[in-house]
Amino acid sequence: MKLTLLRVIVLSVFCLVTSNSFAQDATKSTKKEAKEAKKAAKKAKKEAPPEKGTIYFSPVPVIGANPAFGFIYGAGASVSGFLGEPETTKISNALLGVAFTTKSQTIITLKSTIYGEDNNFIALGDIRYLQSSQPTWGLGTGPQTSKLASNDFGFDDGSIEGNSEADMLEFNFFRFYQTYLKKVSDKGFYVGLGLRLDFFSKFQDQLLDLDAETPVITPFYAYNEHYGFDQDKSSLVGLSLNGVLDTRDNVNNPYKGRYAMATFTVNPEFLGSDQSSTQLWLEYRDYINIKETNNDIIAIWSYANLTTSGDLPYMNLPAIGWDQYSKSGEPYSQGRFRGQNLLYLGAEYRKHLYGSKKNDRLLGMVVYGNLTTASAKQSDIGLLEYIEPGYGLGLRVNISKKARTNIGIDYGWGSYGSKGLFLRLNENF
Repeated sequence: MKLTLLRVIVLSVFCLVTSNSFAQDATKSTKKEAKEAKKAAKKAKKEAPPEKGTIYFSPVPVIGANPAFGFIYGAGASVSGFLGEPETTKISNALLGVAFTTKSQTIITLKSTIYGEDNNFIALGDIRYLQSSQPTWGLGTGPQTSKLASNDFGFDDGSIEGNSEADMLEFNFFRFYQTYLKKVSDKGFYVGLGLRLDFFSKFQDQLLDLDAETPVITPFYAYNEHYGFDQDKSSLVGLSLNGVLDTRDNVNNPYKGRYAMATFTVNPEFLGSDQSSTQLWLEYRDYINIKETNNDIIAIWSYANLTTSGDLPYMNLPAIGWDQYSKSGEPYSQGRFRGQNLLYLGAEYRKHLYGSKKNDRLLGMVVYGNLTTASAKQSDIGLLEYIEPGYGLGLRVNISKKARTNIGIDYGWGSYGSKGLFLRLNENF
């Protein structure tokens, strides 16, 4: 009897231990299966083809340096997505940036290129708010533009970093540009209208010294006096008529296609401009895939920014670095060359370097060069009289293969000691 009871107890304990062991194994197996299923689902989602409404969000730190801003730090993001089926609709993109500089500047920007369903419209946006400063170099291109002010008071680009931020024209700036273009041809032609608002305020011309024994006159002050603009603020309000040809396969990083744009802008006084004027913008971009593998691409960008009638406020004169995405003119700082009319030509050789198992477009490089020429009526400097070169190289890191979003790190050199480090989201053009 006692033996039977003992056997029952031992058998019960054995069953309990065995069942508990089986339960633990089953739990572990269930957790492992769930983990693997979750991993597989995540992989499937990552590898799934894009769909209508798919959004790609790529945050990135903003780091850079150039003579006008000093060291730049902040945060940015690239947001890309499809408003229609990817087979018939190009990817849209918006770039948001919030940055600060060691020269006490604040830079907030929102730039966007939006394609409607089936590419039936394009909406272009350029919104900026700056509490900033820039040197007011002489107008036009050529050696005389190394002067920041008259009375032989000036220094070259390379040495400006050693001077105080007080050696700048300080200002606040708000821009609101919105352009809507409707598709008129299946070959990629669009036409549309745009609204353009530029307001500068709180100008502080730090180099200006009218009380000196020999007054020191800056290009900014001299221009405003000659053409009748205020010294403390300016306004330019315009309506634009636009035409676009766009056959690019991707706005973030084109492998093929062309882009051309013509914009004629009227800035009448009755809308709020300081003086009536008109402007013409002509732009062309081309992307040549050398081996049809997307590994070797030659990209070309040219534009003409022309004042066709009247006079523009100084800070609205055609200048490098003031295009929609502020990417023209490397390695020069924004506004380094400025004039009544400006021509720009740039080219890049883009080379794929390395791909990983997860991203076969992970690393790339660029070698670039550009030419800038600008005119100045007061100094009797014509277009093509002086041509300023820029050149450099860069590294590209792909952070979103499907959206083709790249982080670009460029370094370049130019005339008068100019040099600079630039960090970009997406290609320069």
